[in-house]
This record gives sequence, structure tokens and C-alpha cells, in this order.
Amino acid sequence: MAKKALISTVEPRESGYRVAQVEDANNIFEVGASLIWVDCADDVVADQFWYDPSDELIKANPVVVVEAPVVVAPTKEELMAQLAALQAQITAL
Repeated sequence: MAKKALISTVEPRESGYRVAQVEDANNIFEVGASLIWVDCADDVVADQFWYDPSDELIKANPVVVVEAPVVVAPTKEELMAQLAALQAQITAL
């Protein structure tokens, strides 16, 4: 079934506008001047896509990749020191 994306022209995204809602083409309704309906693919999801008016295409939001911080494993000596400190605490109990 054909889909339509409801575009909010007052909510900028990238160099276009937010996809506010997605409906089957037979479920669309009249909207105000700041909203427009645009044909879209079945996999378009509201807030995960945006409408580019320059080429009239709906595009996925860019994926932001956050790299995990580099974790340096403790050395054997550091672990042995931690173990000795814990053993001293246990003995003191």
C-alpha cells in the first residue's frame, strides 16, 4: 500500500524539514499551511527521516557514530596492588 509522509515545514532538519507522521495514502487528512503530504517509501518512519525540498526526496537522518573510549587494562602489578589492599581491608574487619 502506498504511504504518505506528513512534512512539518516549521521544523527544520538537515537542509529540509521533519517527517512528522507517516500514513497509508488512504488515511491522509487535510492539513494547515505549514504541513504538506509527500509520497514516501514503506520504510519511512516519523522523526527518523527528513524531507529535502531541493530534490523532493525523503532521506534518513544521519547516523551519529560515537566511538567508545579506549580502556587500558590494568597491569598485573596494579591488580596485585589492588588485591593486597582488599586483603588488608578484609583482615582489618
